[in-house]
Amino acid sequence: MRLLTMKLSDLNTGERGVIVKILGHGGFRKRIVEMGFIKGKVVEVLLNAPLKDPVKYKIMGYEVSLRHKEAEMIEVISIEEAREMETTSLPMDGSVSIDNDDTCMSALTYEQLRNAAMRKRRAINVALVGNPNCGKTTLFNFASGAHERVGNYSGVTVDAKVGKFCFEGYEFHLVDLPGTYSLSAYSPEEMYVRRQIIDKTPDVVINVIDASNIERNLYLTTQLVDMHLRMVCALNMYDEFEKRGDHLDVQTLGQLLGVPLIPTSFKTGMGVDLLFHIIINMYEGVDFVDKDGNLNPEVAHDIQMWHKDYERHHGGNHGEDFAHGEKPNRSVFRHIHLNHGKYIEDSISAVKRAIGENEDIRHRYSTRYLAIKLLEGDSHAEQLMATLPNGESIISIRDKEGRKIKEELNEDAETAIMNAKYAFINGALKEAEYSIGKQKDTYHTTHAIDTIITNKYLGFPIFFTIIYLMFHATFTLGEYPMDWIDCGIGALSDFVSDTMPDGPLKDLVCDGIIGGVGAVIVFLPQILILYAFISFMEDSGYMARAAFIMDKLMHKMGLHGKSFIPLIMGFGCNVPAVMATRTIESRKSRLITMLVLPFMSCSARIPIYVMIIGTFFAAQYRSAIMLSIYITGMVVAVVVSRILSKHVIKGEDMPFVMELPPYRFPTWQATARHTWEKGKQYLRKMGGVILVASVIVWALGYFPHNDNVDKEQQLEESYIGKIGHAIEPVFAPQGFNWKLGVGIISGAGAKEIVASTIGVLYSASDNVQEGDDFVHSQLRSKMEADGITPLTAYCFLLFVLLYFPCIATIAAIKSETGSWKWALFTAAYTTTLAWVVSALVKGVLS
Repeated sequence: MRLLTMKLSDLNTGERGVIVKILGHGGFRKRIVEMGFIKGKVVEVLLNAPLKDPVKYKIMGYEVSLRHKEAEMIEVISIEEAREMETTSLPMDGSVSIDNDDTCMSALTYEQLRNAAMRKRRAINVALVGNPNCGKTTLFNFASGAHERVGNYSGVTVDAKVGKFCFEGYEFHLVDLPGTYSLSAYSPEEMYVRRQIIDKTPDVVINVIDASNIERNLYLTTQLVDMHLRMVCALNMYDEFEKRGDHLDVQTLGQLLGVPLIPTSFKTGMGVDLLFHIIINMYEGVDFVDKDGNLNPEVAHDIQMWHKDYERHHGGNHGEDFAHGEKPNRSVFRHIHLNHGKYIEDSISAVKRAIGENEDIRHRYSTRYLAIKLLEGDSHAEQLMATLPNGESIISIRDKEGRKIKEELNEDAETAIMNAKYAFINGALKEAEYSIGKQKDTYHTTHAIDTIITNKYLGFPIFFTIIYLMFHATFTLGEYPMDWIDCGIGALSDFVSDTMPDGPLKDLVCDGIIGGVGAVIVFLPQILILYAFISFMEDSGYMARAAFIMDKLMHKMGLHGKSFIPLIMGFGCNVPAVMATRTIESRKSRLITMLVLPFMSCSARIPIYVMIIGTFFAAQYRSAIMLSIYITGMVVAVVVSRILSKHVIKGEDMPFVMELPPYRFPTWQATARHTWEKGKQYLRKMGGVILVASVIVWALGYFPHNDNVDKEQQLEESYIGKIGHAIEPVFAPQGFNWKLGVGIISGAGAKEIVASTIGVLYSASDNVQEGDDFVHSQLRSKMEADGITPLTAYCFLLFVLLYFPCIATIAAIKSETGSWKWALFTAAYTTTLAWVVSALVKGVLS
């Protein structure tokens, strides 16, 4: 049975529960703990008023009342749930042993109740927060094994990704949040991170800091400190930091920030065990430290008992550890308020007092954090204040304090606060003796490479050369394993044909399943090679440079420079590319990017391209033909985005601001893992949507069945033949026969189905000789017999490139725009454009 999370507010009068954890921000948790609501303590509901406000509880021998909203922030385990956990005999992982003689009794001992609560407490929700390219997703992959995509450019994490893993008796639930430079309301990812932290209330936040750019990364850290979170900082890429000869007193900087700072390298695993060890220390102890630094003795005992089992893994007595003695070691875990200077601090206090008059808001927000955001003119904070009874008064006080800051410091409050934070960061780094080494660092190499890669004369030729080489390798290197797979499929088809008796089942297996799925799966090697190239370019940092050199072109298209990254991602799959547009601040650019994304040839189209190009064009021209298709998509995207920007979608452009990370040579293991992840997705499609579609196409071509005619005539008289002939006039200007028309329609669900449909329709022909190279010579001979010429084949490729994106992409556009209008508009205009372009090319070149 799945045990649901229960809150103290869920208990009825007379019921008992055991406290598991206190939710909310640090100030609220500290106040509740000081009232006696400590993890593992039994609490009983004495009086649950009809209006449920307040509620009287009994805990530790005395009575205390809480408001209903406060009780909602206390997670408990009920007696029934504790009894169920006892009877299932869950492992204790080092907790105090229990008396199993009482597990079947209706009344559980206090020790049993407490142990059940402490077992449930051993699930820690952790949010990963940091700047783009700091290594959050690398940590997420390293710890959870989720193998999420890691791209060395801004915006690769476009949504929260969730994973979990077990460590030292605890289960960690990791959430990888989008990379962000701050917690302002400037961009969608910034707001998304804020809402996730506030609404989801993680138990601990890991702030990942890039050691190569500490000063900039610490700005986000100071904002997280304002939120009064349980937080640990991971100083990532510390191996590169030391290699450059940089120096930093990590312990001192941690003390100044009030958070533990752990040197790590997520690529090698350096410091990761210690990082999560410290998180457990903090999670279990930080709320139980009094103002004098004393740790609750009972809590200290629990931590020390756990620590004895695991400290040997980390070298024993490390300075950051929480479990040595009854006081936090060197007070590194004591939360502090970063000082912004007298005038700003006075204004923060004034606004904070006004916000603090609202008890209901204090359990979710740090009032100090809200006060700072209001002084910065944050629109989200202002909207929140509008919901409060004294909201107008708070805004009035904020305006008054903002004017005072302007008078005293001669700058607006937002600028003054930002400058104060950077002043604190500079002072803290000086005190921590931060210095940059004289060794040749990563950026020296990066700058040298950039003088060539981003050169105004060489940048574009290099980009297109790389793309051409990628396609050339896709065809030349992929041809050999493709032939092997093709031979294997042919042998399998021969075996099935020879061993199974004639009938519908044999035709289904040979023509439907093997013919349909086999026609697509032979292209797996090409897809793996293509993704290996893309993965290497993303991980190395080249994709960010591509966005940089393309910014001017993007601007002329009416797009933002950041639009280039979703467009590049569209070559993999249009769906995550549509979601990646969230990183574009300008609504105009974001919407136009979504509308032209379907012109980027996603990997689902690759089987069609490889099938048709490999069939109709000589080997020496295949790479050029493939490149021409991709370039056509880009050119059409340029023209369409320009038209949309000028005549359809209005709005202001936003400035182009994007980090250019240092070049890093990706490990072959990482590239291979990312490539195989894509390969697995492709194979899953083979066993899912492609298999189902192939069977449906076969069935439509098999029924109504007539044994007295050959297979070609059978197809003509079948349901699919009738459908195809009905739509054939629509595609007459392009020269498409009814089989190609059916393939186009089938591709609405997923583009790979176009290739499998052609495979099913032509594998059912009597002219196909078993064992021959179906993909090339046999397919060409049959298609030429149907009147398909190389020009018609190329027009077919253009149609596939431009027409209706898959249903999943249409749904993603609807989700991101919040309207079916733009989704249906995309479906309609892309299909119309595909018909016009392919018809024009056919008419002009015929």
